[in-house]
Amino acid sequence: MRTHHHGRHEFGQNFLTDDTVISTFVDLVSRTHGPIVEIGTGDGALTLPLQRLGRRLTGVEIDGRRADRLRRRVGTSTTIVTADFLRHRPSAGPHVLVGNLPFHETTPMLRRILRSSGWTDAVLLVQWEVARRRAGVGGATLMTAQWWPWYEFGLAGRVPAAAFRPRPNVDGGLLTIARRGRPLVAGTRQREYQDFVRRVFTGRGRGLPQILTAAAPDLPRRRVQEWARRGGGAARLPKDLDARDWAELFGMLGAEGRRV
Repeated sequence: MRTHHHGRHEFGQNFLTDDTVISTFVDLVSRTHGPIVEIGTGDGALTLPLQRLGRRLTGVEIDGRRADRLRRRVGTSTTIVTADFLRHRPSAGPHVLVGNLPFHETTPMLRRILRSSGWTDAVLLVQWEVARRRAGVGGATLMTAQWWPWYEFGLAGRVPAAAFRPRPNVDGGLLTIARRGRPLVAGTRQREYQDFVRRVFTGRGRGLPQILTAAAPDLPRRRVQEWARRGGGAARLPKDLDARDWAELFGMLGAEGRRV
């Protein structure tokens, strides 16, 4: 199997070298539409193949030397910007976010991505366990539940540690995120909804009805009990709920929930 040249590990990056994984990544991006913004171009292992899609491509690379080298190799439709993505002003128009995220920066980068407007889809290579948990496999995390009404999360595959240089201690995972065309909760209630999820997720009790009663006393108790029986959810925990469960529960607050 061919590999791509890798460089120094100054910024905690694990460079992708496996052609099969790169091909899978580009195929996932090809299913999206619009200009592409790549987070962390490195030496161009993803940048150069992504150019074959024939779309406008902007790469954001924190390492100035790598950025300078890559500028000499890319085509006219590709722009390489030297910047830290966490401080870089995102593109205003619709675009697709892609990247092999530095494993030690995954959480702050995901937070920045989820809070950013404009982008429609994201294809990201992150740690395997992060990809699984964000996609809700084996139970959702607080972060996923807080953002589910506005985004769909998917797990596209596992990437072995051997696909990177230097080799990390854990496998990677391909995480996809798509902005919902019709959010499950109005954007004007985002902060209120996310606070509701936090309180329920960190609440105490045996089963959802007890947890919900303690964490969200404004919820109508009878409706919660009926909802739990209807969905077989009396023994479930917050991590077992899906996007529509959360939206339905939040919707029960109605006008009362606005006082939370």
